[in-house]
This record gives sequence, structure tokens and C-alpha cells, in this order.
Amino acid sequence: MLSKVHVTQARSQAFKAFYATIRSLKNPPAEPPAEPTPPSENDFILSILRSNPSLRDTRSYLASFGMQPKKPQPPSTASGLQRAPEVVIPPPVHKATTSLANAVDKRAPQPSPVITSILNPIYQKTALVKVHGPFTDVQLDSITKGLVYLGKLGLVSVIVIENNDRATGDLAERSRIVDEVMRIVTSLERQGAHARPVVGPVARLGPKPGAHDLNADPDFIPPETHAYPGDLTPIRSSLNAGEIPVVAPLALDSFCRSVRVDANDLIAGLACGMMEAAAQDKATRSEHEVGTSGSGDVDLTPLRLMIINQHGGVPSYARSGYPHLLINLNQEYSHILETFDPKWKSTHPTALSDLALARTCLSYMPPTSSAIMVSHKSPSSLIGNLITNKPTISSSLPHALLQGNSRLTPHTPTLLRRGLPVRVIRSVGEIDKGKMTTLLEQSFGRTLDQDAFYERLEGVLDFVIIVGDYAGTAIVTKEGGYDSTQAPISYLDKFAVLPSHQGDGTVDFLWVALHDESYGLGHPFSANPNGGKGGKGEGHDLVWRSRSNNPVNKWYFERSTGHMRMGNWVLFWADGERKLKIEEGRRGSEGLSFIEDWEEGRLGRWADVIPKIPSAWSK
Repeated sequence: MLSKVHVTQARSQAFKAFYATIRSLKNPPAEPPAEPTPPSENDFILSILRSNPSLRDTRSYLASFGMQPKKPQPPSTASGLQRAPEVVIPPPVHKATTSLANAVDKRAPQPSPVITSILNPIYQKTALVKVHGPFTDVQLDSITKGLVYLGKLGLVSVIVIENNDRATGDLAERSRIVDEVMRIVTSLERQGAHARPVVGPVARLGPKPGAHDLNADPDFIPPETHAYPGDLTPIRSSLNAGEIPVVAPLALDSFCRSVRVDANDLIAGLACGMMEAAAQDKATRSEHEVGTSGSGDVDLTPLRLMIINQHGGVPSYARSGYPHLLINLNQEYSHILETFDPKWKSTHPTALSDLALARTCLSYMPPTSSAIMVSHKSPSSLIGNLITNKPTISSSLPHALLQGNSRLTPHTPTLLRRGLPVRVIRSVGEIDKGKMTTLLEQSFGRTLDQDAFYERLEGVLDFVIIVGDYAGTAIVTKEGGYDSTQAPISYLDKFAVLPSHQGDGTVDFLWVALHDESYGLGHPFSANPNGGKGGKGEGHDLVWRSRSNNPVNKWYFERSTGHMRMGNWVLFWADGERKLKIEEGRRGSEGLSFIEDWEEGRLGRWADVIPKIPSAWSK
């Protein structure tokens, strides 16, 4: 137990540090004693390059943070005629000046607009960040460097602190909280950022009135704090001043006392409150301001939830305790709780509580938002998550590639999404043909020959996987089963995702369900809750084809066992995994041959049957 003298000294030191920070923000000294060293620009650019964003990822990022196209002005209708476009005639320029300008242009090529947009974001969005210590000064500097990089890309952090090493309930608790806030503020400023300590309550204790009525999920538990737009003034002021707010886990109780609360409860309450405040801002902003970027205000809508801790993501039974890569909370939440090994509670003590936090926050945040659980050892992965909004390693890659992947470590981050339900149906009569037709036509950009397509499915359908309300589908048929001596070919007839859901994880959720229901059957890691066989059964080869100029083929190459070119088509296949695994175990050190006995002649049969499958599209 600390003496009153020690408690008083700690409070005094915390107050002095707090006052010095505020004073320096208002009246910065003319000659600072020690200039903070900002992170290297080369490190920053390398972090962007390591994320390896695709063209679609870059477009998605620029849609959120880049220059938005202005709405065209409506033509004047006073005279009933369209106003002619304005013609601006530049003033005459002296020939010598023109020659010099041309010479300068040749010597200094202009940077790419894409690079300029990424390095100079127009719009700023917010991320809720939980920094859950204890961390050493070196670890904390690594974390804050990553957060400063995010700020340069347009994502400004609202940080809430938590520390397992700090005892609760004693007289010195408040001063220790302030010390921890100031420690993170100091670390941020060491990285060249401006930060502001927020040591007063920004939320109120207790669930928000009517919170149960706002969520249709009967299992939803509202957070133990709530915030109204007016309560967020310290956070809003900090963001608009270009500062990163570092928030203490405090809330006002019913007697207007500032009390210590769990950081998870505060973050969940802030997620709801910031969404409400952002909606009010949007409603009160004029139409002219919406189309411009000069207001300087930061959008309070939380775009990301980032949970930074010591142990990283949620361990997975399918990866021998290594973390989940991508979680569909809508579908997998209960399954993860059921398969969580009790021994992981000692190595990942906050994994389940953080999982529940992500589920609560994402229920408030926009559908495109995501959460990431990351170790302090992987701060650079935050950059990749911001730009690509994807996991570090795709969860739909073949299991053998995941098991042997050097990038898969105990500290690999877990990406979490609100996600969509997944179900498997085995009858054409269960298909909503109207929604299925819309999905296929929008995904492929072609007109479906509906009568012929559904009539064919009546005779050959194996199963259909549907994600959400027909946001994505995988249709698998049984082909070439005319000879009783040969098993039918399992053929992926259609794999489609609505354009509006491309890039939000639906593609990976759909392919994982397809794996579990076809070539991955029989493995324990295929026992996922997708509404199908639950991993029970015998896996079989899955075959599909794609036009040779299809841009998706790169994605298919990574997920297939092999491919064969057939004119304008590429034939892909994925081997039944369990059969190969059993044979590999039986042979031991001898390994597998290039062609097993049961694989003899299969390529010739596929090449004969698959091209004869009729097109589903109208001519």
C-alpha cells in the first residue's frame, strides 16, 4: 500500500506533466529544448509498398480518403437553354518564360496522381484504438509510430488506454491512469505527432436508454457506457486541431462522479456515440460543404477498430493455436467460443473479451468497417489493413500453404468483420430464382438464360452455398455421371459475388465454405458452421473453368492444385485433401508420386466432359 506522501507526489508529477503539455500546445516555446525525431519517410513508404495493394484495393482506399468528384452543377433553366461552358483565356506569357517552364517540366516529372493521393489524403477518418499494455518504452514507440503512419494516410486514431499491471480500486488509481495517458502522449510526440491527453470523462455510466430496441439481435448486450454528441467535445476539439486524443477509461456515474470503467465498455460506448455524432454532422452540413474538402473537420464515423495488445489475435483450433486470419462474426462467433481451448486463457487472456468488443462495435459501425486484433510486434500490419482492408494472409488459401507459410506466426493479426450468414441448400426448389438471377447477372455483367439454366440444375445440382441475402453464391454440380463405373465430376458451375460486396470479405467467406463442403471434407479444420456437412465426409476433387483473359485467374491460381489451358479457357482443379493426406501419411518418407493411381486419366476425362457443359448465358 502506498503512503499518502507517495500518492500526493505521484499526483503532483502527473499534474505537472499534464499542465506542461497543455501549456506547450497553447504557447509553443520559440526554441524547444529537444526536437522530436519524426519517423523516416522511407520507412513510411516501405510500409505502404509492403501492403502490396491491388488496383481494387487502391481504388477502395481512394474512394474513402482521396479527392471526391464534385457534383455537376444543374444547368440554368431561366431561359430554357443550357448555359454555355465558360472559356478561360490565359494571359499572354513571354516566350522566354515559356521555354523555361518547359525546361523545368522536362527536368522534374510530375508524381503519379495515385501516389500523391495516398501520401496526401484529402479526407480524414477516425479509428477507435485500444492500447492494452503493459508495454515497455520501446514497444510503445513501435506502436505509436504505426499510429502516426496511419494519420499520414488519413486515419486519425482515438486512443483508449488499458493496462493489466495497474491495480484497481486504490487511492492512487487515478494518478496511475493519468501517468499512463501522459506516457502515450509523450511517445506520440516523440514520433513527431501532436497529441492531447483527455483525462476527463467522455461517456456516461450505464447502457443507453432504448439500446435494446435499436438492435434486432436478441443476444445483443449493450455496452455499460454511452455517449451523447455533446459528451464528445474534447475528442472532436482534439481531432479538429490536428491532435491525437488519448482517452482515460473514465465515465460519469448518476451522481456526476468520474469513475473508472473497463476500456472495452468505454470503447463500445464511444463507437455508438461517434456514429450518432457523425450522423448529426452530416445532417446539419450544407450540400455545398459535402461536395468540398475545405472544412477541415474530421469525420467521426469510426472506420476501423484496432485492438493492440501483447498476444495478437484469437487462437484457432484449425491452426494449432495460431490466430484466426479472418472472422465472420455473424457466422462464427459462437463456434469460436465453443472451440476455444481453455489453455489459451493463460496465453491470450483478453482474446474472448476483445472478440466480444469487436462484435459490439461492428454492430454500430458501417458495414464496410472492420476490426483488427494485432500484437505490438506487428504494427506495420496496420498500414496494410488500412489500404487493403484484408487480412495479412488470405484465409481461403489452401491449408497446406497456410501451414507452411512463414508469414503465419503467433503474432499474425486477426481481421474481424460483421460478416453475413452462410447456408447450404441442395434443391433447386429452395433457390430464390429472382435473387439468384440478379446476383449472377450483376456479377458477370451478362444476361442469364433462366429457363435453360434452372432446368439444367434440376438434373445435375449437387449443392448451392448462399452468403447473406444472395450477396454471393457458389453453385456446384455433378457432371459426366453417365457411366456407373465412374464417379461424377464435382464441378464449380458458378462462383459469384455482388459488386457491392467485393472487397468486404464475402469472397473469402464464400470460398472457405466451398472448401469445407467439397475438396476439404473430412478434415477437422473443415468443421465450420456453414450450414452444410460440418466437415464430415470424404473430400473429392473440385473442377472449374475460367476464360483465359479473366482477371480473377490470378486468384484462382493461388487456390487451385493445378491448371490446364484449353484454347480460350483455363481448367482449374483442387485435389481432395483428405485422400492425399492419408496416402502421404501411409508412405511416410517416400512421399507422394506426381500421379497417384486414382488420378490416372482424370485430366483426359475432365477435358472431354467440361467443354460440353452448355453456356448459361443468352446469346
